[in-house]
Amino acid sequence: MAPKTVLITGASEGGIGNALALAFQQRGLRVFATARSLSKMDNLSKLPNMVLLELDVTSRQSIEAAAAAVRSHTGEEKLDILVNNSGQSYVGPALDTSIEKVRGLFDVNFFGLVETTLVLGMMVVAAKGTIVNISSVLGHTHMPWLAYYNASKAAVDLFSETLRLEIAPFGVKVLTVAVGGVETNMSNTANVAPPELSEGSLWAVTEKYLAKRAAKEHRWATPPAVFAERVVRDVLNGTNGRVYRGVGATAVWIVTTLLPGWLKDKLVANNEVANNKFDIVRKP
Repeated sequence: MAPKTVLITGASEGGIGNALALAFQQRGLRVFATARSLSKMDNLSKLPNMVLLELDVTSRQSIEAAAAAVRSHTGEEKLDILVNNSGQSYVGPALDTSIEKVRGLFDVNFFGLVETTLVLGMMVVAAKGTIVNISSVLGHTHMPWLAYYNASKAAVDLFSETLRLEIAPFGVKVLTVAVGGVETNMSNTANVAPPELSEGSLWAVTEKYLAKRAAKEHRWATPPAVFAERVVRDVLNGTNGRVYRGVGATAVWIVTTLLPGWLKDKLVANNEVANNKFDIVRKP
């Protein structure tokens, strides 16, 4: 019997997608690992049952080319598992972020995920397989300075959970992974572009905060291999619906589901990350 197939977006080395590609490959699956550049996946290039594909989730042509490559390699119109992992972050005040930045973020985090699912989804339906959407615990809370990232992940979460109900009658599962702290390149402050504040902005980035956060980042994060192993186990065990994985994910679930609104605000506003990311340099 041919091994099950899985396609993963955003599989660049140092990220969640790369760790998932390794974990699925080690379980004997045939992995289609994708990124915008093949060179970003060099660590996967010599592994058996591993096919590397260029894929830009913001390009319909690129997504369709990847789908055609899967069909060419397998000889079938089927894909057992689709992992929508591509994403980017952005830090900045809600009232001092350009609409171009906002649209670019949603193009990757939400619309890219949706379009990839539109192109490859029926192949998963044909296989009665699983769609895995990588979301974030920040889609369930209102952490300051991350308004648009939070919103993009909230959109992913609701799209994913609604999709799950719509395609359940066809034997397809949809797993939504609300990710907490994971030690990846994207979560490292050094790889998050600083906000481009307007002249005379009410907010100024504090270098002290950035240095402090970067120094603490990995202390409170799950190693990607550990995270990936847990998610792969979820998928292969047939888990359906939303799961919380990564450091702090369960705590966010407790805060967002069990606490009253005033206490949520207090906890978020008093959070060290929220307090130290920006200084108010002048008032209107």
